[in-house]
Amino acid sequence: MEILYEDNMVIVVLKPQNVPSQEDSSKDKDMLTMVKEYIKEKYNKPGNVYVGLVHRLDRPTGGVMVFAKTSKAAARLCEQFKTGEAEKTYFAVVKGTLKQRQNTLVNYLVKDEKNNIVKIAPMLTEGAKRAELEYTCLESANDLHLLKVKIATGRGHQIRVQLANIGLPIYGDQKYGGENMPKASLNLFAVELKFTHPTKKDKMVFRVFPPEDKSAWNKFNLEKYLSLQ
Repeated sequence: MEILYEDNMVIVVLKPQNVPSQEDSSKDKDMLTMVKEYIKEKYNKPGNVYVGLVHRLDRPTGGVMVFAKTSKAAARLCEQFKTGEAEKTYFAVVKGTLKQRQNTLVNYLVKDEKNNIVKIAPMLTEGAKRAELEYTCLESANDLHLLKVKIATGRGHQIRVQLANIGLPIYGDQKYGGENMPKASLNLFAVELKFTHPTKKDKMVFRVFPPEDKSAWNKFNLEKYLSLQ
């Protein structure tokens, strides 16, 4: 587990791809459990260790995550994510014909729990939840495009489903990209996280790089967009 920042209120970590944010039916090792075990061992804490899960990343998506170390910090961070004060920025490499270099997508999503897939549905469909994102194309290389994506709602599989719906599935996405999608790691990564420290009130900014040695990331100049100036 790579730790980007830690104090007595928060811990910021890099979540690898294909690791759950919290325990799921697979019972594979998850980030919440790993953070708890790290704190318990480092500080020699007896009994259960409190760690607050204040936001999530889908299992195939890697990137920066913050966890709360106290209930007060958890409540304040949860409110920031709820109101949009805390911001997550994703990079995605998509495959297809780009018709608009910048766009806002609004859809209604329903989850098929049995098949673990999310579908776009009419607004009045039972259980449908509103999903909104904004994307900007940073670079293109033939039919591959590097997008910066910001979400206004936090729905499971949201970015993957909404981009696939406009003919721009994420590179490596076997679930939503169709049979012709190359087999590769999902090219979706939470590259930046901004939030206000729950007690110090400092503005915190963290940036991480996707694994450029895999898939299509290395076709683009990520340094240009992710270097902290």
